[in-house]
Amino acid sequence: MPILGAHLSIAGGCHKAVERAAVVGCDCVQLFTKNNTQWRARDITAEESSRFRDALGKLAIAHPLAHTSYLINLATPDEVLWRKSIDALAVELRRAEALGIPFVVTHPGCHTTASPEQGVARAVEAIDHVHSETRGLKVKCLVETTAGQGTAVGWRFEQLAEILDGVEDPDRLGICFDTCHVFASGYALRGSREYRATFHRFDSVVGLGQIRAFHLNDSARDRGSRVDRHAHIGRGKIGLAPFRRILTDPRFRPIPMYLETPKESENGVEMDVVNLRVLRRLADGKR
Repeated sequence: MPILGAHLSIAGGCHKAVERAAVVGCDCVQLFTKNNTQWRARDITAEESSRFRDALGKLAIAHPLAHTSYLINLATPDEVLWRKSIDALAVELRRAEALGIPFVVTHPGCHTTASPEQGVARAVEAIDHVHSETRGLKVKCLVETTAGQGTAVGWRFEQLAEILDGVEDPDRLGICFDTCHVFASGYALRGSREYRATFHRFDSVVGLGQIRAFHLNDSARDRGSRVDRHAHIGRGKIGLAPFRRILTDPRFRPIPMYLETPKESENGVEMDVVNLRVLRRLADGKR
């Protein structure tokens, strides 16, 4: 079976995200390690780290994944924001290291008034700075595929390849593949031929081996809209078939997959529970 989980709240402490993951039936969990609307955070204490690690072991939740604050913009031409983003990403990596989280997902950012090419170059330079400041850490950064909303970079596979190929230490990077973002950015997934073509393209440009995590989200907007709006599995414009293909694709079986669908309930049942049930039925070949 595929490794399935969701992004859960850390209200009450990081270990609470693990407990919530167990309640809704996750195999793995994604979390913010700090308030994602603030730049900095105090260091993780030894007690916090121990409670988090103990919860993972006790509740059999594997593959913890951290997601950075959305304030971070590695591609910005604004020098002050760029420097703050570098410092913030370094903090996120140190916090993940303290918790024993192996990967931190980040968006590459927006080029705003600069060109897309300048934005990619700026992101590469920022990551090099972060790697220099965090040398010796085991944790790695995963660059997330984006929908291309506004001036976001990372919505074309070529831009992701330029980032991975451009940094001085590419072994410390990987990719988080978000289905909603890839679809909204313009890549086709719905038909079997389209699915094969899109992943063949990704493999030839970036490399399937670079994918270390999936975000499984349907899209509320059409393909090519470049609008980042997540929908529940099978209830958006992507539909069920592409998720079935991903879940039954042997190439992706070892890669953990995380829901980032809206947090709400249906008939008294949390939608994380509903979406996980849908995904597991698809993985079993059921509708």
